[in-house]
Amino acid sequence: MQVPGYRIGGMRILIFGGSGRTGQVMCRVAAEREADVLAPPHDVCPLENAEAVSDTVLNCGADLVVNCAAISGLEACGDDPLSAHLINAVAPAAMALACRHTGARFVHLSTDYVLDGRRSGLKDETAKCRPVCVYGESKREGELQVQEAWEESIIARVSWICGNPAKPGFPESMLTRALTGQALAAIADKTSLPTDAEDIAHAVLALAEAKSRGIFHVCSTGEPMSWWDCAAIALQEAVSLHALPALPELARQQLDAVSFFREPRPRHTAMISTRLPQLYSMPTAEQTVRRAVRRFLAARGQI
Repeated sequence: MQVPGYRIGGMRILIFGGSGRTGQVMCRVAAEREADVLAPPHDVCPLENAEAVSDTVLNCGADLVVNCAAISGLEACGDDPLSAHLINAVAPAAMALACRHTGARFVHLSTDYVLDGRRSGLKDETAKCRPVCVYGESKREGELQVQEAWEESIIARVSWICGNPAKPGFPESMLTRALTGQALAAIADKTSLPTDAEDIAHAVLALAEAKSRGIFHVCSTGEPMSWWDCAAIALQEAVSLHALPALPELARQQLDAVSFFREPRPRHTAMISTRLPQLYSMPTAEQTVRRAVRRFLAARGQI
């Protein structure tokens, strides 16, 4: 299956999930660096079809393949575990195996939700994996299948992605609620690190260009942050930019007390990267949230 692309110069990069929160930014950053970017939509390459995925990689002439695609909704994965397995595990394995045949570099985006989140503190690349939900299980299976298919693959674990105004993450969504006068509440006893999609894109390209391999934690730096902390910083930044007249009330919620989650969430999955800093320097989580807010407000013409 030949995927149409546009020639700019430099390496040819095939990006799966190019319409998603991270994929959109990955396509833009790669194009800005004068790559020839291919991003097949679902109707051209359905990820449930491993043969179509493999054929796409084998026939497109890519130097680098980046998988940003996933079923990431926890309830969606719990409702349809077969689709979660096909897209989050089988498809990445097909990509990795095809890259093994073509010699292309392969980067697979995974998640902090593969980790054992029972204890607080930062988890490095050697931390124990014990996912507690179908989504995490399918993503962990994807990691294992990718490593088995092509040992030269890069697995980039990311967390709490934000920074794409066209596909708002948690801080942007909370700010939208504040701007429209809605009541605000956020969970205060679940922690990780919000990470900018743009940093993920730059880090992935740096890893690929360095011909890295293995597992990397691609996340912001600093201390673990709760959803409540993330929302509070986003609101403070909006006030400092005069997008909000004053800080609105932000209620604290407990993970075990909320009724709108049907799938379990790991509680403490904040990561630390011991391998990435030699290639790319990530900002702190607070800097990430503030930057995401500024970018979001600028896209709306409010600053």
